[in-house]
Amino acid sequence: MIAVESITMLVAEALDKCSIPYLLVGAFSSNHYGIPRSTKDADFVLQVSGGISSDLVRELGPDFELNPRLSFETNTGTYRQILQYSGRPFTVELFLLSNDPHDQERFRRRRKVQLLGRPVWFPSPEDVIVTKLRWSRSKDKDDVRNVLAVQRGKLDLAYIKNWCREHGTLTRLEEILRTVPEI
Repeated sequence: MIAVESITMLVAEALDKCSIPYLLVGAFSSNHYGIPRSTKDADFVLQVSGGISSDLVRELGPDFELNPRLSFETNTGTYRQILQYSGRPFTVELFLLSNDPHDQERFRRRRKVQLLGRPVWFPSPEDVIVTKLRWSRSKDKDDVRNVLAVQRGKLDLAYIKNWCREHGTLTRLEEILRTVPEI
């Protein structure tokens, strides 16, 4: 059975081959900068107009099934399409880059990192923190705490605090910062 990381890498490779700019976000990015946890999906943000191209579907091959319906996702405030890999209860969510100022900025600040020996586009650790504070689910708060702990001393806290003020999440950030041990 193919591993979830391998499925994710197949999608990243297909996006690169189709010249579709992307970010690998969600648990994969917080795992990279923080303390890894299991996940049941991979989340990509794509810079495309409209929906997913037929070129990408062809590049992914017959093991992937794309739900043709473009749906609005309330947590992120953007549109998405769902990819399923045959034989695995693993979902790949393809979010369209929104016009939200922070979404635009985190995409502009994206960086290539090594994942399983290949370069993949990730948001900065600061942008992982800002985004997860906006979502603010229990697992997101844990991810924020873990990224803050592992990246302590390497983060641009002024950048994070600026966006948290903008989003009304500064109090949440400060509460979590008080619980992060010095490393």
